[in-house]
Amino acid sequence: MTVRLNKILMKRWKHFFSRGMILVMAVFMSSCARLPIESIGCPPREMVVPTLTRVPILRKDVYHVAAPGETVWRIAKMYDVDIKDIKRANRLRNTKEIEMGQRLIVPSAASLKPVVTLYPSKKWKYIIIHHSATDVGNALAFHGYHHRRGFENGLGYHFVVSNGTKGKEDGQIEVSPRWTKQQNGAHCKAANMNNKAIGVCLVGNFSDGRVSQDQMESLVYLVDRLRRYYKVPLKNIMGHGRVHGAQTECPGKKFPWTKFITGLKNARRYYGDRLIKEEHGDARKY
Repeated sequence: MTVRLNKILMKRWKHFFSRGMILVMAVFMSSCARLPIESIGCPPREMVVPTLTRVPILRKDVYHVAAPGETVWRIAKMYDVDIKDIKRANRLRNTKEIEMGQRLIVPSAASLKPVVTLYPSKKWKYIIIHHSATDVGNALAFHGYHHRRGFENGLGYHFVVSNGTKGKEDGQIEVSPRWTKQQNGAHCKAANMNNKAIGVCLVGNFSDGRVSQDQMESLVYLVDRLRRYYKVPLKNIMGHGRVHGAQTECPGKKFPWTKFITGLKNARRYYGDRLIKEEHGDARKY
């Protein structure tokens, strides 16, 4: 009886052992641990790869100083909040009440996102890159400076990319009234560029300092969107100092042109999982 029982137990043990080995082998063969397959198509480390992982949005009340031409609509889009919440928190009777430099509270704001509206136009043939040649600054400060220099419409650039000073985040894209109204620039007289070129200014002095990683990512994102929409060839994207007739080293001798152009060529992977507001619109609306 004991011998027979032992034979039965041994038979069952062999049966379960063989099934277990099959399951282990199946799991191993189907796993991501197979080195040759895992290594195929692996992106360069310096590039940021888009991810579909959902990250919880941390919200908090923030203060925002209104830049030239900013509207409640744009601020609401930047922080992913409802216009009504901003109106209520600041006791605004309508959305046209805010003024340049006004300090607003944005309740339950998400992380700041760029809002770059694209307007149908055939006038934009070039994109000119500038630096402010200052250590600090923002659109509001440059607007006042350009007014004092006699610029009729103030801020001469179409976009300003912050370096994290004057209350703005590093890499924050500020949109000028010249862009929302689709006006000519006041940033490059040489070769008549003011009439046909989009002016983008990075805050900083790149004759001495360096462009931050956040600034570069934002610049690549912004210029890539503009050049694709307006069909601007890479050869027409240049620094102020490279325009024929311009006598300046702007945007600075240390501006990383190779990195910038490489970023544009690989733009979709370069700015990766930065969440983007893809806004198209009519200049009259905003």
